[in-house]
Amino acid sequence: MGKLFVIPTPIGNLEDITLRSLRILREVDTILAEDTRVTKKLLDHYTIHKPVLAYHQYNEHQQLNNYIDLIHRQQSVALVSDAGTPAISDPGFLLIRACIQNNIEIECLPGATAFVPALVNSGFPSDKFYFYGFLPHKKGRTTTIQKLTKIKETIILYESPFRLIKTLEELKTAFGEEHPVCVCRELTKIYEETLRGTLSEVSTYFSSKNSVKGEFVIILQGKL
Repeated sequence: MGKLFVIPTPIGNLEDITLRSLRILREVDTILAEDTRVTKKLLDHYTIHKPVLAYHQYNEHQQLNNYIDLIHRQQSVALVSDAGTPAISDPGFLLIRACIQNNIEIECLPGATAFVPALVNSGFPSDKFYFYGFLPHKKGRTTTIQKLTKIKETIILYESPFRLIKTLEELKTAFGEEHPVCVCRELTKIYEETLRGTLSEVSTYFSSKNSVKGEFVIILQGKL
């Protein structure tokens, strides 16, 4: 029987990958990737030549048994997402659970994930925190935000550029205009940006932009 390696990949800067991760990517038989094009750029950068198969939210149910069979056939398989750690707001949970159910060995490597540097850089308490990830787009969104207002720990959200302003406005309504927030954009990349202030100030800042680009981590101070 083979083995599954869960490997974090850089969230921006390609230097943020461990030597161990590079070694294992060179040693495995096959790599499962959220987006094969994105992963091949990383592999090309480090001159790694391995078969890369697609494993993403649109095919993970259909391909799950095929990939379990692949590992059973003595294959060592690496699972990567586009950026960060698989299964943290990315595909991976279903495959990991299936491996456990099939007594397949799993080795999960430590490495890059966006919310840790954002949390530390926010200046908010980091001894206890509540990670939610992406808010629901429609059903349950308002209810979820209202539940977040009751949480005392520091709150961590992910958001896309397409919904950032809407989310900040909704959070401002729920938490109050003066509630402290820290928004991190494009972590580890050339245009990395960290903005601290009140929800009113931060919402106004991004609303004034001609366009909003990048991937965002929103860090909210817990209930005051």
